[in-house]
Amino acid sequence: MSVIDSFRIDGKVALVSGGAGLYGKQIVEALAEAGAKVYVASRDKAALDRCVVGWRNLGHDVTAESLDQASPESIAALAQNIANQTGGVDILVNNAVARPAKDWSCTGEAFAESMRVNATGVFLMTRTFGEQMAERGSGSIINIGSIQGMVGPDFTLYEGLGMSAPPDYFFHKAGMVNLGRYAAAQLGPSGIRVNTISPGGLDAGGGDPRFIERYAQRTFLGRMGNNTDLKGAVVFLASDASIYITGANIPIDGGYTAK
Repeated sequence: MSVIDSFRIDGKVALVSGGAGLYGKQIVEALAEAGAKVYVASRDKAALDRCVVGWRNLGHDVTAESLDQASPESIAALAQNIANQTGGVDILVNNAVARPAKDWSCTGEAFAESMRVNATGVFLMTRTFGEQMAERGSGSIINIGSIQGMVGPDFTLYEGLGMSAPPDYFFHKAGMVNLGRYAAAQLGPSGIRVNTISPGGLDAGGGDPRFIERYAQRTFLGRMGNNTDLKGAVVFLASDASIYITGANIPIDGGYTAK
């Protein structure tokens, strides 16, 4: 196999939790463009269905399914459904995230709900699909973390803008990195690789230009992320091009965490 061919994932089955959001859309497109049959799953299946129309018009093999990541029963049902259709998932991307907490003054209930989806739910997704992969002896799990799981908040970015940084996000994104390492150790003997990518801020258009300028100055490359910056890393980690990489965390942040 040539090195270029090692990046192809033709015939592989991928599952992306979430999928209709800022990160999810480019992740789905990247996997589909590299040859995978892609399932996207979230509570808002109607939003996914609208996205699927566009992806299929581009010739991509994408299917929407329902998933409540806070429900163990929903996770198990999704795993069984995809297994019945395809034999099982080869690539899992833990991308879905709930954002019930808004800032330091959030209620305990909001913080707990965040953990139910973003911590417990991610663990159950990883274990459920990881064990399914282990039965077949191969697979790749990719966690979509955040630079906010690697560093503390820079509140100067938000001054005077009516914006803030929610504490639950920093908590569960940091935990996602080490959960990935744990799962890499647990599943590695069965041929499963588990890695995390930690994106920086993404400019999807329409953001406060003051924030965008402040954030851009915090990076080496002088800009926020865009709607294609995650694609290469996702395909790399999903494919045999990264066959000897597991337990890693890769920042995709224009140098934000290195500055």
